Amino acid sequence: MRAVLIPQPGDASVLTIGDVPDPVPGPREVRIRVVAAGLNGADLSQRRGFYPPPAGAPDWPGLEVSGVIDSVGPEVTEWEAGDRVCALLPGGGYAELVSVDAGLVLPVPDSVDLVEAAGLPEVAATVWSNVFDLGSLRPGESLLVHGGSSGIGSMAIQLAHANGSPVIATAGSARKTEFCRELGADAAVDYTVDDFVAAALAFTDGRGVDVVLDIVGGSYIARDLEALATGGRIMSIAVRERTPASVDLGVLMSKRARLQGTTLRARPLGERAAIIAAVREHVWPLLESGLVKPVIDSVFPLEDASQAHRRMESSAHLGKILLQVG
Repeated sequence: MRAVLIPQPGDASVLTIGDVPDPVPGPREVRIRVVAAGLNGADLSQRRGFYPPPAGAPDWPGLEVSGVIDSVGPEVTEWEAGDRVCALLPGGGYAELVSVDAGLVLPVPDSVDLVEAAGLPEVAATVWSNVFDLGSLRPGESLLVHGGSSGIGSMAIQLAHANGSPVIATAGSARKTEFCRELGADAAVDYTVDDFVAAALAFTDGRGVDVVLDIVGGSYIARDLEALATGGRIMSIAVRERTPASVDLGVLMSKRARLQGTTLRARPLGERAAIIAAVREHVWPLLESGLVKPVIDSVFPLEDASQAHRRMESSAHLGKILLQVG
């Protein structure tokens, strides 16, 4: 089968199409004939040599796909060939076929386009596990989302809005802040012009926000703490600023606040399967009803993976970028 390979670390130009062996599903796995794969920041980090795949995962990138099951392992009872699905992967999604544990698979509702479904598993799992599970965002509590126009941000805005939680989002242009409002954000801040701390405090009448979803790291963490309410939670899920974060522990303690960092890809299989089960229970009904939708910026052919990565690195995108495979 064809797959997008990374012969050596580098910029987007290093990506190349090559042939790799077809995967064979294990006893508890299904094999999916891929229709589309979603791009994620982790793919860019892997390409640059900063984020190697976990043990046992394919060497090529791709953390989520959509497609049709073409075979199942002998111990799989909940899925069968022909099912329309999407799946969370530890890697290997930029390919024509993937094998994945049955517990990491989600059904694609008839109302959702199969290509667009490739943009759902990673963002839904990340947002649900961080904002609602670990972050414990309750109805009426406020959420600050950094990168609100990104794939993660667009899902966080929609889910928090559906949860009855006021949302303030940051983004890097007037067009992006308007996009965040269209998705359901109650307020949006252009961080190139305005201070998000002042905006968050004004948004909450000086109280501060209850949960921050941070995809930047670095200098943002201390400022997140300034914007946080007493008893608030900062969920740090990515590091775009490579400078070390510095936190005033006195402020952290006085606010009785929590700063938690998480990743998803390298968690034990059981933890990832539990997150997918929670997504199916809590997020999928919103998807089926149309209250939450995949937000797609653009779709590139598999052969144009380099161009898709450049699009993501430009930060011009609104929502998810996909690779169409089948």
